[in-house]
Amino acid sequence: MAAAGSTLSGSPALGLGHLLTLAILAFACDACEEVILRVPSELPAEKFVGRVNLKDCLKSADIIHLTDPDFQVLDDGSVYTTNSVVLSSGQRSFTIWLLNTDSQEEREISVHLEGPVEVLNKRLHTEKVLSRAKRRWAPIPCSMLENSLGPFPLFLQQIQSDTAQNYTIYYSIRGPGVDKEPLNLFYVERDTGNLYCTGRVDREQYESFELTAFATTPDGYTPEYPLPLLIKIEDENDNYPIFTQTVYSFTVLENSPIGSPVGEVCATDKDEPDTMHTRLRYSILQQSPSPPTLFTMHPSTGVITTTSTQLDRELIDKYQLIIKVQDMDGQYFGLQTTATCIITIGDANDNLPTFTRTTYMTSVEENTVDVEILRLTVQDKDLVNSPNWRANYTILKGNENGHFKIVTDPKTNEGILCVIKPLDHEERQQVTLQIGVANEAPYTREASSKSPVSTATVTVTVTNQDEGPECIPPTQTVRIRENAPVGTTNDGYKAYDPETRNSNGIRYRKLSDPRGWVTVNEDSGSITIFRTLDREAETVRNGIYNITVLALDADGRSCTGTLALILEDVNDNGPFIPKQTVVICKATMSSAEIVAVDPDEPVNGPPFDFSLESSDSEVRRMWRLTRINDTAARLSYQNDPSFGSYSVPIRVTDRLGLSSVTSLTVIVCDCITESDCTHRSGERTGYAEVRLGPWAILAILLGIALLFCILFTLVCSVSRASKQQKILPDDLAQQNLIVSNTEAPGDDKVYSTNGFTTQTVGASGQTAFTTMGTGVKSGGQETIEMVKGGQQQTLDSRRGAGYHHHTLDPCRGGHVEVDNYRYTYSEWHNFTQPRLGEKVQFCHEDDNQKLAQDYVLTYNYEGKGSAAGSVGCCSDLQDEDGLEFLDHLEPKFRTLAEVCAKR
Repeated sequence: MAAAGSTLSGSPALGLGHLLTLAILAFACDACEEVILRVPSELPAEKFVGRVNLKDCLKSADIIHLTDPDFQVLDDGSVYTTNSVVLSSGQRSFTIWLLNTDSQEEREISVHLEGPVEVLNKRLHTEKVLSRAKRRWAPIPCSMLENSLGPFPLFLQQIQSDTAQNYTIYYSIRGPGVDKEPLNLFYVERDTGNLYCTGRVDREQYESFELTAFATTPDGYTPEYPLPLLIKIEDENDNYPIFTQTVYSFTVLENSPIGSPVGEVCATDKDEPDTMHTRLRYSILQQSPSPPTLFTMHPSTGVITTTSTQLDRELIDKYQLIIKVQDMDGQYFGLQTTATCIITIGDANDNLPTFTRTTYMTSVEENTVDVEILRLTVQDKDLVNSPNWRANYTILKGNENGHFKIVTDPKTNEGILCVIKPLDHEERQQVTLQIGVANEAPYTREASSKSPVSTATVTVTVTNQDEGPECIPPTQTVRIRENAPVGTTNDGYKAYDPETRNSNGIRYRKLSDPRGWVTVNEDSGSITIFRTLDREAETVRNGIYNITVLALDADGRSCTGTLALILEDVNDNGPFIPKQTVVICKATMSSAEIVAVDPDEPVNGPPFDFSLESSDSEVRRMWRLTRINDTAARLSYQNDPSFGSYSVPIRVTDRLGLSSVTSLTVIVCDCITESDCTHRSGERTGYAEVRLGPWAILAILLGIALLFCILFTLVCSVSRASKQQKILPDDLAQQNLIVSNTEAPGDDKVYSTNGFTTQTVGASGQTAFTTMGTGVKSGGQETIEMVKGGQQQTLDSRRGAGYHHHTLDPCRGGHVEVDNYRYTYSEWHNFTQPRLGEKVQFCHEDDNQKLAQDYVLTYNYEGKGSAAGSVGCCSDLQDEDGLEFLDHLEPKFRTLAEVCAKR
């Protein structure tokens, strides 16, 4: 089953200027045979009728021809009326003929226009056909024209299912425009399947509607799949193209060549893209000032360009254009909009600055500087205060000596001529200058015959002035020996009168003499030595001593000059050794290089002679000098001296026999480099000084404290044993001690007796037993159980007031003898040795009861002691102080220490 043919209906009265419907009833190649357009009965001129898909018939057509002159077709297939058309018979037909000249392919499309009556008849005919023929349930093209005026509801098309022949079918639709926004715009008749639109639609708001149609039986059975139904809204040219700006502003330089871009305008159109409704054309309607025409606009891109080279800012600096944009590719019935474009003519340097006068006269007094003597004016037609208007002045001729300069006044653009170097009337009475002027920006008219620089001539008259003395040259020299005696007179500074060219009437004064060595004669300017000269003084630079002299004439005018005393050198300084402390690292070097200097000139200086200046034979036996070059010698030791500091006097003599003695301090050090010896707080000279560090002292104190603890333990044990009465049975051998009971409250103290062996000598002989249990001391009582071979004996020790009572009850019925006696020396020895061994055993363990082998070690001689002291587990470093011994490591450990320090 199928959907019925697409039909549109409308009212002729309301359809003027509004298209009601468009449907293409043929598919694929059939579209090239026949197209039916539903239109009103009356069509005004220049109105859109419908659109024919030309590309489905012929992809590329060079010629498109219509057989009916009342209609025209555009490239995109849009059909418009050229005249008013009335469908008197309800229909009208014409043919569109397409031709491709390259392939000689041609196609014909038959277009049928049908009015409202024919639409109704077509609908009835379609219903009859559907009742007889079986059609498919499938979507068909459906469209409606935007802004349709109805009448509403407007019939769009009929959908039917072929199952309606066997069942009662109800039709329904869903989607945008039905149950989604915009609501209730479309509806379908439940029984017939006729689809209607209830109001006008704006394509710019809704381009299409995707509906879904359903066919169901009264009992809810759905014999068909949901049918996607697309309703396309056909565009109407109802939107004017709009410029992006109402007023455009562009700038173009004057004298620009033809075709120079000025700017680009742009417009937008809300109608359907890629159709004639949005195909825009740009044009210029009006130019003000009008003739001649200077600008053109590209019709498609909106780019404005120049059409003439006669743009002259100095004549007209601004143009106004009225521009237009029109859709329908610029056809006369298209919609159009206008805008304004302001084009400013930019300035170019096409006008040279010219002097208002070609010659100038001025004057200046001699010896005057930094004064303005003349202002030169120019005129320029270019834009004021722009680089094309601002002037640059140049002195082309006459300023070879640099007496003048000319600058530009930024406000008035005048040239200001100034004197920057005094002129001399006696030397030159008149100066002629040639001044040139040009703009900051380069001149643009290349083909011009004019020179880009305008010139003017300035004549400067130099007037005379009564001048003071002249100090020429400003620096004068006098040569004198540095050992010249006091009172020696020599020539001094001479100033001149520029008028008379002599020194008559000029007086002199000394302005500066850093060391007060000379006096200046007031009348002649000659100098007299007042103090002894010294060429090696600090104020003498390169043998020259400067004195400043003031020269005055009778009117008080003055000038200042410098008198340079060139001091000739005299051999009055013996050579000496500036570095008086020398370090010799015995591990890496056996000598040191010494260098001597002489403040005198080289002619009175090197080569030097070095010698040992000492009557002590020990010094000569230990040291030796070897010459290296004219100013240096090598001092080396002999006979392997000890580490330490030595005084070695050395005499240095220059080439003329003048000498001096320098007492060198030579340090023989146990080092690798000199810095190792000089940078430490105490110089390492090789004498091993054994000092105990703080950790070594602490270790000694801890050892002493440990010995005192051991001694205190022994004393306490002996004292306790002396106060007790020892009662031992005869057969205590191989018996064990275990805890029996506690007879009184108090703090319990557990004694470890592992490894403790006691030997006792009694009346019945010597008995040995080993305790494997623990004794518990409670108050003043002590109970010990002794076990032997599974039998138990009890030893009670009660401490009363002044006596000890020990009882031993053998389980085997043996007799216990009680006796009070004093321990002999051997018994005391046998009693204390195991206890001392137990203490040593405790020291032999660490906190975790594991062996710590560094508590008790066998002593072997390993050489002299270390400044670091003990490094065993007893040496617990509590802080990082007292590590000064690391600064005095032996050379072979220094590299390792440096590596560790870098970490």
